[in-house]
Amino acid sequence: MEKKTWKSHLWDWFKPFLFAVVLTIFFRNFIFLPMTIEGASMIPTFQQNDEIIVRTIYHINRFDLIVFKDDSNRILVKRVIGLPNETLQYEDDQLYIDDVLIKEPFLNNSLVERASGTWTSNFTLEEITGQITIPEDEYFVLGDNRRSSNDSRYFGSVSASDIIGETSMIYYPFKRLSFVQ
Repeated sequence: MEKKTWKSHLWDWFKPFLFAVVLTIFFRNFIFLPMTIEGASMIPTFQQNDEIIVRTIYHINRFDLIVFKDDSNRILVKRVIGLPNETLQYEDDQLYIDDVLIKEPFLNNSLVERASGTWTSNFTLEEITGQITIPEDEYFVLGDNRRSSNDSRYFGSVSASDIIGETSMIYYPFKRLSFVQ
């Protein structure tokens, strides 16, 4: 049996380390991206300076929290309210998709309960965008803090090609470490 040299011992130790670094870089840059929340449009779900993990492999469903670039190249986080080919309207603080009432359980929180008056003003998709249905491969998004959110009511629906990923986890500050819905 051949005796190993110090170089071969070093290489045996270095291979797993190298593999771990490559794997970390891959996951960090292609699957999970860290991001810091800026602004108040998603309060109470996300607070200013919350650090979140963005998954770049995703399937978009209603009420998912997505990260995307707007027309001015800003990175935003909003909640998917309307899916492609759906009609959408708000009436008396209630969401209607294709004329069916849809409950928004994430709005059952103290911020909304303490607010007086209407949380989401009345509108129809057609009034906002001039379209009857949300276009194919596009999504209608709103901030959870409806009174203080620049969202699809102002810039229209979000194209699937502008979506960076989906998020559901706050990892910092540690006291807010949680999965969110």
